[in-house]
Amino acid sequence: MRAVQFSEYGPPSVVHVAEVGEPHAGPGKIRIAVRASGISAGETYIRSGMLRDKVATTFPYRTGFDAAGVVDEVGDGVTGVGIGDEVFGFTTMAARGANADHAVLAAWAPKPAAWSWEEAGGAAGSVETSTRVLDRLAVGAGHTVLVQGAAGGVGTIAVQLAVARGATVIGTAGAHNHDFLRSLGAEPTTYGTGLVERVRALAPDGVDAVFDCAGGALPDLIAIAGDPARVVTIADFTAAAHGVHMSHSAPVDDTGAALGAADPLALHGLDIAIKLAEEGRLRVPVAAAFPLAEAEAAHELSESRHARGKIVLVS
Repeated sequence: MRAVQFSEYGPPSVVHVAEVGEPHAGPGKIRIAVRASGISAGETYIRSGMLRDKVATTFPYRTGFDAAGVVDEVGDGVTGVGIGDEVFGFTTMAARGANADHAVLAAWAPKPAAWSWEEAGGAAGSVETSTRVLDRLAVGAGHTVLVQGAAGGVGTIAVQLAVARGATVIGTAGAHNHDFLRSLGAEPTTYGTGLVERVRALAPDGVDAVFDCAGGALPDLIAIAGDPARVVTIADFTAAAHGVHMSHSAPVDDTGAALGAADPLALHGLDIAIKLAEEGRLRVPVAAAFPLAEAEAAHELSESRHARGKIVLVS
C-alpha cells in the first residue's frame, strides 16, 4: 500500500509516498481503508528538525495521526463496530501512519452523516486536543475564553467546543479571518503588539482561561489570564519557563521525560463531537484537500501557518 513518510530531516521536499506493507488490526483495534487523513502541524515541526532535541525520531518516519474511512478489519475483543462501517478516529502516537491507504485506529467513533470524508478525516485529533485542553481549563458556561490562533486546525474546533459549553470566546487571527471566526461563534481580534489591551477592551471583566494554539506570546497570554495556571499551550515549547502547562497526549520519548508526562486522552470528545455535528453545531473547516501523492504540497501549506482550518490528504 501507499504511505507518506520521510527518511531525513529537511524541508517539505523530503516527504514522499512509499510502498509499504499493510498494517493489520491487533487486539482492541480496527483497520480502515482510509478515505481522508489529517496533516499534523506537529509533524511538520518534527520533519523540519526543529524538535530533534525534544522528540526521539526513528527513520523512516510514517506520518498521520487522524483519519476517516471504512472498516475492513476488526481486532480481537472489539465490539460495536463491523466491516463496512464508516468511522473517524486516530492511531496511537507511537504507530502513526494514518496518511496511507490503510490505517489501524486505536480510538474511533461513527462518522457523522453531516460531515464529508475530508471533514471527518481531519477531525479526531483536533477534537481530542481541544476537549483535553478545555477540560484541563475547566471551561464551562459563563466563562470567557481566549483562543490564541483560533483560525487553525485545532483553534477552529476549540472555538466551537467552547461555545457549545456556554463560554464566551475571543479568538485571535489575521484580520482577513475575522468574519470567519464570527461565523464559528467567536469575537475576533488580531494577535501581536497590543493584544493585552485589545482583549481587555473586549472582556473588561477579565478572561477565565487561555488556550494557546499558536505559541510565541506566553507573557501576554499570562497577563491576560492573570495567572499562568489559567493558560494551557499546545504549541509553545518555552511553556515550563513561564510556569505554563504544555498539553500533549503522548510522551515524546520512551520515558516521557523530555516534556513531562502526557495528559490523559480525552476520548469522550469524539462522542461529544458526534452529537454536536448532528445538531449542526460543529463543523470541521477544511483549508485544503490534497491527493495522497501531493503530501509535499500539503506540508508546504501547513508550514506557512496561514491555513484556515485543517489540511487533509484524500486517498
